[in-house]
Amino acid sequence: MGKVLQIHFQYDITSDEYRAAATSLADTFAQLDGLRWKIWTLNEETGEAGGIFLFDDEPSRQGYLDGLYAEVIGGNPAFHDSVIKKFDVI
Repeated sequence: MGKVLQIHFQYDITSDEYRAAATSLADTFAQLDGLRWKIWTLNEETGEAGGIFLFDDEPSRQGYLDGLYAEVIGGNPAFHDSVIKKFDVI
């Protein structure tokens, strides 16, 4: 049925810089194995951003967390206080 991933985090760059970074990664996300769609989220007032993702299965979801997420968000001090939630689709 699919696996949902909800992530949000604080960012310490300008909102325009965040938008530019997200735009530059759009093609990378489009190529992720098992990713059906992603909704990008941004709250400029609170300095919070993230996304809601739908993956085909658990290995695809975990592969994203262990790979691209760990590299781009987890490994960057400009992004912090991440909250990651996993859900099943019913």
